[in-house]
Amino acid sequence: MSNVERLGPEALARARAPLQRIEAGLASALLDQGPLQRLLLAATLARGHVLLEGLPGLGKTELVKALAALLGLSFRRVQFTPDLLPSDLTGGPMLEERGGSRALRFLPGPLFAQVVLADEINRASPKTQSALLEAMQERSVTVLGETHALPAPFFVLATQNPIELEGTYPLPEAQLDRFLFRLIVERPATATLERILLERHRGERPPLERAVDEAQLEELFAAVDRVFLPPAVARWIARLVEASHPESPTAPELVKRYVRHGGSPRAAIGTAEAARAHALVGGRPHAGFEDVRAVLTPVLAHRLVLDYRARLDGVRAEAIARELLERVDEVEALPEELRRV
Repeated sequence: MSNVERLGPEALARARAPLQRIEAGLASALLDQGPLQRLLLAATLARGHVLLEGLPGLGKTELVKALAALLGLSFRRVQFTPDLLPSDLTGGPMLEERGGSRALRFLPGPLFAQVVLADEINRASPKTQSALLEAMQERSVTVLGETHALPAPFFVLATQNPIELEGTYPLPEAQLDRFLFRLIVERPATATLERILLERHRGERPPLERAVDEAQLEELFAAVDRVFLPPAVARWIARLVEASHPESPTAPELVKRYVRHGGSPRAAIGTAEAARAHALVGGRPHAGFEDVRAVLTPVLAHRLVLDYRARLDGVRAEAIARELLERVDEVEALPEELRRV
């Protein structure tokens, strides 16, 4: 970051209008979910994948479709089922006749879209999930030893039902770690349900127009990279992730009691990038402590491996992440010998 030019006032002002258009479009797609929409936008600007967790019918699919439409990106939806094969995602060779000769031609699968909605991702077998894992990490797929690059930008937005476990395959930690955020989609309030009934015919969202062109989207990505991350904020992120490990001397009591494994280095990197993107969405040229507070729980919670006692006591990973924010001070305490000086 030291060799990257910082975001100036003019670039910040240019980013504001397209960001407002995207936010307004998301707000019209899913009513009264401002914090969720801002986090989804921040994850997109940070070029991260997102896991959306919530009950059916809460608008997860509509939100993803709206995001793709507003950004002008190609979109494919894949319904994950136990019999879904890796080739159903990646595509595969097809025999083709040309001029009297036959040859194999690669036919791209639904992963070759810029926004891929993996619906009910935990219903697919581990073998199929491994094919998705390569796409998420490498932005490419390998079929019969040949690697094919995926379009850029490339995002996987997956949904997961938190209560229906029959016929599902829990996502392995290695795959969960590839999601920048896990966002919990809550049920709407009574007032929101009333708005839906009065303002939307059969609950359908209004049509959306593209909010940014390709050049503007690339400019937004570049702007995130230029948002300044102060050393004090970077230090706090590192201390928060360190304190998520039960063997750490700075770990809160809740971590020591319920966590088996804490956040990975990817959690620290993801928190920093998400904080930069969240700052840009908020119109700030530098990431602050408030941005870390906004993004730490969706970045860290799904990366914590909890002890069995956490389930018995009803303790969720989100509560542990919030405990870290409360217990780990923003400014590191001075060593005792310096406090005496």
